[in-house]
Parts: sequence; structure tokens; C-alpha cells
Amino acid sequence: MTSTLPGTTPSYEPTGEVIIEAGHVTKHFTTPDGQPLPVLEDISLQLHAGEIVALLGKSGSGKSTLLRCIAGLIAPTTGTVACRGTAINGANPGVAMVFQTFALLPWLTVQANTEMGLEARGMPPAERHRRALKMIDLIGLDGFEQAYPRELSGGMRQRVGFARALVVEPDALLMDEPFSALDVLTAENLRNELLSLWGGKDFPTKAILIVTHNIEEAVQMADRIFVLSSSPGRFKAEIHCRLPRPRDRRSPEFEALVDQIYGIMTERTPEAGQQTTVVEPGLASPTDIPLPHASVGALAGLLDILSKRGGRDDLPVLARLLNFEVDDLLPVVDAAEMLGFAAVAHADIELTATGKALVEADILVSKKLFAAAARERAPLVKAIVRALETTKDQTLDQQFFLNLLGRGFSEDEARAQLDTAIQWGRYAELFDYTADNRELLLTGPEDEIPE
Repeated sequence: MTSTLPGTTPSYEPTGEVIIEAGHVTKHFTTPDGQPLPVLEDISLQLHAGEIVALLGKSGSGKSTLLRCIAGLIAPTTGTVACRGTAINGANPGVAMVFQTFALLPWLTVQANTEMGLEARGMPPAERHRRALKMIDLIGLDGFEQAYPRELSGGMRQRVGFARALVVEPDALLMDEPFSALDVLTAENLRNELLSLWGGKDFPTKAILIVTHNIEEAVQMADRIFVLSSSPGRFKAEIHCRLPRPRDRRSPEFEALVDQIYGIMTERTPEAGQQTTVVEPGLASPTDIPLPHASVGALAGLLDILSKRGGRDDLPVLARLLNFEVDDLLPVVDAAEMLGFAAVAHADIELTATGKALVEADILVSKKLFAAAARERAPLVKAIVRALETTKDQTLDQQFFLNLLGRGFSEDEARAQLDTAIQWGRYAELFDYTADNRELLLTGPEDEIPE
């Protein structure tokens, strides 16, 4: 399962002591009707001293759930998490965590927020005051000790989050998409500063585990990258990245590694050893192939850009052009592929004949093309149309569909699936939705597509 490229070290294995070990971790949540909802399945991972490991995957792959299991914030359904060989049963004492949303207490100053973990550990005021000031200085917030979070920019607030986590000198620093709430330039600056500190001899943690949906961020930061598949989350690939730091995003080796990961994340074939059946969209159930959360406008925009760039493009190039990350781009790519408007191979996307026809058609014909594709290739849209056709008045309450979706999705994801289907169905004029009485209504068969 290890992948290598020119510029990496094929024989690389981490040599530092094992700080964190997850053994065969499986996590199920419970759906509203009491059914188990698998989120993670048979995940095993070791985090060694001296390395940065990235967990990379699309939304819904369970990467944040895995991080929380490792932190001891939630318990695995089965499997174990150990810190330095000792199984944890509750909060992991060897880790500290940095969150996407900063999670600062607004009524506390920078210094007081930084001291929180030390105070919780019972450290005397004078010592925690000294250590907090030292960490505030290290993280670049000297002079802002008495400022409140509301007085700080997003980047400075996240620096406080780093200071609060690092001041306790954890064995491992866990980071849950710590740069995703920041603008591009601020994120890049903070990422580079963190890597610079990591390269110094006085960095106050031994290992880093980061969750991200940004492929370039993973390649820039990590020594090892684990790619997760979705529903449930499993390790799809482990990639070793031994490019020298600082890493040049424009180097052929860096770009080749990014290309390879895009190829892995868009590959639909099952991983080796899995008893998985690949189901064609037209034969699948709504839980076999969930709808990608992509708007019709985003899909049309992607196809139009692809057409203007010759009908074929490299996904990493396209992502950089549009300033998209994986969670932004891949759902739209998945929608284009599901509906038969584009084909994806490795890290390339190409318009199909149907996709070209849709882009070149006028609005009425393009809507009919979309309707035909959605009705036949989008499982949930197809199921809704068929269900409405069987009713006497061609209407059904939304709860009927939410209850069905609740057998395979969480309550929030069931709602999101139905919302996406409603948007697609409305645009295609296959069915409508009335918010007042929360009903879906069949709007009649579409006209024939002109020759």
C-alpha cells in the first residue's frame, strides 16, 4: 500500500519511537431509527517521534472522527488507541489539539487562553505564566498577551490556538484542518512558520498528526500521507514523501506526487483485499452511490471551463486555476462523472460527448440533457421520481425520503442528500418542492431532446 515517486525514498520507514498507535479502530454512530452507521472501519496507524503524518480524504471519509478517537474525545466502537504503549480510556494525556474554528474563550486574554491547559494540569500560577509568555513569544504573538480574541485577526487567533496546544509540551500535536478557516495567504504564512519551528531543535512536541482536505498542504507538510476512502473510512493508500524541506511546489517531484494523490482520490475501483462490488449509477441505490454535494451552477461552470480549455485538463492544474481544494473540486468532478458528462482517469478529467453537447446547447436543450442524465444516473433523483409516479396525487412528504435515507446516513447527511436531490430535480423540472407543506411534487415527464 506504500507508494513512491522519483525524489522519495522507497525504503523509508519511520525510525522514532511509537508515540501513538491506533489498532483496528472501527467507529459506528447510530442513525435516527437506531441502525448502526459505519464511519471508520479497521483503521491501524502508528505515529512515530520525528514525523509529520497527514490524514487526507474527501468530506465524510471519517478523518476528523479518527483524530478525535486518537485524542480520546470519542471512544472507538471496536479497536484500541494507545499512547506510548498504554491504552487510553478517556482523554489522551499525551496529545494536544488545534481546531479549525480556533475554539478560544472570548472572555479570556491571549495569555489566559494560552495558560488554560497548564491550569487544568494544576501548574502553579508563576510557572504557567512564565511558560505561556515563552510560548507566546515563540509563536509570534509577543506584545498581544493582554489582547482579547475579538481584537485579533483570524491568523492571530489560530496562533493562540497553537500556543495553547504547544505550551503543555505534548508528545503529539493533533491538528484538525487548522488552516482551512484562514485566507490563502495567511494560511500559507502560518503553515511555513510552523514548518520552520518544526525544523528547529526546541520545538515542544515530538510528532504531528494533521487532518486536511488540501492535497498540496499534505505534500508540503507530511512525511507520510494516509488517503482515506469514504463510507466507511478505510485507508486507501499510504504515501511516503521524503522531498527535502522546504518543499518547492513547482518542482516536478512535488507536482508528480500531487498528481498521484489526485489519481488515488478519484479512483473508483475497490482497494486490494476488499470485497466491494462496483455498481453502475443506473443500477445503484441512493445509499450505494450518494449524490455529490455539488450545485447545478458549479457543475455547469466546471464543464464550461473544461470546454474552453480544450475538453481535457489535469485536475491539480484545474484546482490551482480555480483556487479550489479537494472538498470544493472533487464533489463537482464526482457529479460530472456520475451524470456522464465527464470521465476521470488518474488525475485527468475529460468531457464526454454528452458533456460537450450540454455545454454547446442552448438553455432549454441543456436542461433536458441534464434531466435525462439525472433521472437515469443519479440514484436518489431516480428513486424520488419513481416514488412520486406511484402515488395517487404524485406528491409525497419529505419525511418519507428522509426516513429512507436515515437508514444509511446520519440525520444531517440525509438532509443534505435530499437538499441536493431537490435542487437537481427542480432544475431538471422533474419534481418540485413546496417549503410550506414540505412536500415533493412530480412535475411531469420532460419533453424529448431534439435531434
